[in-house]
Amino acid sequence: MSHLTYSLVVNGSVYGSQSARSAYQFAKAVIEQGHTLVSVFFYQDGVTNGTALSVPANDEFDLSKAWQELAQQHQVRLETCVAAALRRGIVSEDEASQHGLAQSNLADGFTQAGLGSLAEAMLSQDRVVQF
Repeated sequence: MSHLTYSLVVNGSVYGSQSARSAYQFAKAVIEQGHTLVSVFFYQDGVTNGTALSVPANDEFDLSKAWQELAQQHQVRLETCVAAALRRGIVSEDEASQHGLAQSNLADGFTQAGLGSLAEAMLSQDRVVQF
């Protein structure tokens, strides 16, 4: 089997749908099969995966933390769509400063990006899979 590069698009919220968890499980499988996961682009409600303020119950899977660990261990870019994130209250330090907000809440390891980043992934990766 040949080596492929992947990017994922996650539209589902961090909790409340199975979409983001399925994307995470797929991401792990891609890496375990020896392929390269280049980036995960969180779009629409998917941007909630990038919040630093979710606190799941002790017996629940911490999906935001899991994304952070996956990204750190395998050099995966985690990008939240900046427009979708701002609409949903997910704000980076730069955006907070630019908009005069007192604080930010984008989790470590996540960045905010425009749709151009998604378009670039679609043109440059072997596979782009949407969840």
